Amino acid sequence: QVQLVESGGGLVQPGGSLRLSCEASGRIKSINYMGWYRQPPGKERELVARINRGGSIYAADSVKGRFVISRDNAKNTVSLQMNSLKPEDTGVYSCKAERVIDTLWTTYPELWGQGTLVTVSS
Repeated sequence: QVQLVESGGGLVQPGGSLRLSCEASGRIKSINYMGWYRQPPGKERELVARINRGGSIYAADSVKGRFVISRDNAKNTVSLQMNSLKPEDTGVYSCKAERVIDTLWTTYPELWGQGTLVTVSS
């Protein structure tokens, strides 16, 4: 019943900016964590940034000062503003929600979106 959908990926030049968004849809009561992961070509998936429902944020050292994660609990959305993009930021970015509770009090430990491709190249 609950689904995550990402949007905002695309091609951008080094130094440019891009904003990703993810919406969790369905009859949602609450979501504990929402975050962004990425998988560069030929590499393992890594955590980019994560934010809990109270607004506490974790961001990977590689993106601190460049990326900003935010969420809207009322809309069940999470966004990732990416600035000063580098070629090494290229990859498939996926949205993850952890401990999702629906209106029937069913708990989903984790849910993933389909992913959106970000390519940073000149």
